[in-house]
Amino acid sequence: MKSSSGNKELPLAFSSAPTTTSQSHSFASRKGVFTLFLFSAIAYAVLPLAGVSGASDLIHSLLRPKYDEQCIQASVLIPEKNTKLWGAVNGKISTEEYKRQAIDWLAGAIKIPTESFDDMGPVGEDPRWEIHRKLHDYLLSAFPVVHTTLKLTKINTYGLLYEWKGSDTSLKPLLLAGHQDVVPVESTTIDKWTHPPFSGHYDGTRIWGRGTADDKSGVVGILSAIETLLKAEFQPARTVLLAFGFDEEIGGFKGAKFLADHLLKSYGKNSIAFMVDEGGIFVQEYGSVFAAPGIAEKGSVNTRIQVAAPGGHSSIPPVHTSIGILSSLLVHVESNPFDARLDRTDPMYSTLQCVAEHAKDIPTHYRKLIQRSVHSDGALRAVQKIAFQNPIYKSLVGTTQAIDVIQGGAKSNALPEQAWAIVNHRISVISSVKETQDHDANLLKKLASKFNLTYTAFGELISEEGAPSSGSLVLDTGITEGGLEPAPVSPTGKDAIPYQVLSGTIKATYNVHRSLPTKDVDAITVAPGMMSGNTDTRFYWDLTPHIFRYTHRSAGNETNMLAGLHTVNESLEADSFLEMIRFFVTLILNADESNQLQ
Repeated sequence: MKSSSGNKELPLAFSSAPTTTSQSHSFASRKGVFTLFLFSAIAYAVLPLAGVSGASDLIHSLLRPKYDEQCIQASVLIPEKNTKLWGAVNGKISTEEYKRQAIDWLAGAIKIPTESFDDMGPVGEDPRWEIHRKLHDYLLSAFPVVHTTLKLTKINTYGLLYEWKGSDTSLKPLLLAGHQDVVPVESTTIDKWTHPPFSGHYDGTRIWGRGTADDKSGVVGILSAIETLLKAEFQPARTVLLAFGFDEEIGGFKGAKFLADHLLKSYGKNSIAFMVDEGGIFVQEYGSVFAAPGIAEKGSVNTRIQVAAPGGHSSIPPVHTSIGILSSLLVHVESNPFDARLDRTDPMYSTLQCVAEHAKDIPTHYRKLIQRSVHSDGALRAVQKIAFQNPIYKSLVGTTQAIDVIQGGAKSNALPEQAWAIVNHRISVISSVKETQDHDANLLKKLASKFNLTYTAFGELISEEGAPSSGSLVLDTGITEGGLEPAPVSPTGKDAIPYQVLSGTIKATYNVHRSLPTKDVDAITVAPGMMSGNTDTRFYWDLTPHIFRYTHRSAGNETNMLAGLHTVNESLEADSFLEMIRFFVTLILNADESNQLQ
């Protein structure tokens, strides 16, 4: 996406929403699977490197910030104690034999349709869960060394918790997560797939099928990395935990929630060094390659707006029926969106700073304006005005609202006694559920009075108690309970060792996969990213403050980050899958060696 000289729009958005089937969209709205990112760069002037840092002395050698430098870049991080093993494993991954094996590993998992449906019943009662048994049997046969070495505990029947015990129990474990389930394939779209959605077909370049991108490639990639390390006779000092949920696409309440509760009981609060789950990818834009691990997620809450009014025959109607009143309320909601405000504490402001420092093709005057905004409120307001011309960027910064569901009336000649709608909010990381609900409650006060409605908002009576009325207006959260607060923002500063380990690992993986010079710190830049929706990480907040949502997968110069997710023709390049395996291998080895991770 290029900068437009006509409207002076900053080149900030790297993604746009894909076309989805109606069924797929219902899953996306609940989960927020579509991970919109604004990729950004780090470190305007990267520290000069005489050599490649080892994980053990990371804290002393990675960072040398310059004055006014906003995006401090980590150096390339390769294993120091296990350099030879790392080199040997990377050499093996580069072979045709290993490539064929990796393709078969992923394709086999894709062939098992572990679909999650919105109306799934309890585990043990709904037979649709049982397909996961077939996947578990497959994983057992595909990764025999993993299953004879790691301890496997099944949580709530289908959740998979693997424990690879390290030799040093004083080290906090590394937690890698993913999910086994996939979004259902709409039956009416099957003939639109280039290759059948559960075929795992390999066409010589790409592997096709539901789950190749979200998220069986993550689960199988992790297991492939560990199987490979075990065959290379690697034994970790730091315990490695794998947590694979089975209902992430419908909220994770039966899978990840149970897994997280088990880990919290077994290991305790803040017991994990850091966690990596599915999330941001990397992309080539503006003359640079950017990787954006998600360090935060927006919150979410539904507001159900319910109007009740007397029924009767439609031949003698009132001036406003319940549907008419509800329509007026909804128009008022859409006419009064939340005020979005760019704040220096917002992760998306850090994204802007990173764009200014490392996007090679950004216009000079924009670059300087963004940099001045660090100290100038006037410049900050000017940046906000320009940046908010981009609706995707604005939606990532502010609290959003979307009227997604509406219902009312039963018969054409009967006055509707009830009408209701659901407004879905994605909450800014600098806001809260309460602030969002207060906004909604205050917004509709005048209209409730205008239509003479008894008004109750989120359990609190707003209108005068006992006053006569023509009906009622109730705001609540519907069938959902409460809401989800914005996720805690993971630290990314110079002392945030987990983020630096992750960043250095991303650089090392990118370089080795392309046979680039090991010291090339500028080949890919890593910056904090932002999630538009929610992942299974919502359940793991108490285990560690260092949670990263990142999938080491290339989008090339694709501007639509969501292409293939939850829609037809989901697929993944085999080369990208091999790079994912390299990433997990390198991450495990680097985390194992870093004595700064406590």
